[in-house]
Amino acid sequence: MEVLETASVKAEAPARQADQPFDRETAVVYFQGRMRRYGECRLGPMTHALHYGTACFEGIRAHWNPAQEQLFLFRAREHYERLAQSAHILNMSLPLDPPRLCELTRELLAANGFRQDVYVRPLVYKSSEEIGVRLHGLEHDLLIYAQPFGRYIEATTGVRCMVSSWRRVDDNSAPARAKITGTYVNAALAKSEAVENGYDEAIVLGQDGHVSEGSAENLFIIRKGTLITPPVTDNILEGITRDTLMRLWSEDLGLPVLERSVDRTELYIADEVFLCGTGAQFSPVVEVDHRQVGTGKVGPYSQALGELYAKVVRAEVEKYREWCLPVY
Repeated sequence: MEVLETASVKAEAPARQADQPFDRETAVVYFQGRMRRYGECRLGPMTHALHYGTACFEGIRAHWNPAQEQLFLFRAREHYERLAQSAHILNMSLPLDPPRLCELTRELLAANGFRQDVYVRPLVYKSSEEIGVRLHGLEHDLLIYAQPFGRYIEATTGVRCMVSSWRRVDDNSAPARAKITGTYVNAALAKSEAVENGYDEAIVLGQDGHVSEGSAENLFIIRKGTLITPPVTDNILEGITRDTLMRLWSEDLGLPVLERSVDRTELYIADEVFLCGTGAQFSPVVEVDHRQVGTGKVGPYSQALGELYAKVVRAEVEKYREWCLPVY
């Protein structure tokens, strides 16, 4: 198998324009400790993570700023710190520390020559090829893959949601605060139920009946100028986009933030509702269970917060520029 040296690949990588088809087979990925071509990477059919969901992952966005001719990784260090926590829960560890993984990811993006918005997927997985349900006594490895990525939810005028019949996984069964691959079947069931019933997205309740989050997004409601979101103890992912928006709301918009349990019917009477996450980014909700949210259009608070967030992730707000790691 050809081994690609990072420095030489980076130097030779042509710029990949936004309208250029993405060739997955020739894309550069980090696999088994080296930079390689995607088409040359192989996992054995008996890989433990494939059979038992014994892996954890992150999603990291890199945003292209055409005015600055620069690609910015957003809060990459925080993502890798969370990946380390998820791995620890599954009795694994990262082969490199978060700062070095940030540099490695920057090298990977440069090697691919991306000049458009990109989604980065690091995955720590049980790589042993063995039968047996367990976490102990198994080898593990890290891979990092990246590809161009636009909108996760295709609803430009607002998202229509339903409250799912599926309940959110509980911390004492499969911890939601860790991004474990196996637990995302919970998200898949809720998402498909919603889409197949004519909605864009699902909202999932916890075992106690309180609102937890979307199928794969954190959730906020706005009532009388206060931003309200379920606490980390309501089986949510401790979202980095969630943290970002809470800080923007309080520090830049100067409005109160409240973390507390949210009842289902509060979704119906909220002034505004929105979902957020690295994949979904910022997605205002205009309908829940056939009930209009607010005016049925993207509300003024969501509009202002979404516009500010879009500037922050592209390093256009000096105050938060430290969150943005330039690739080139």
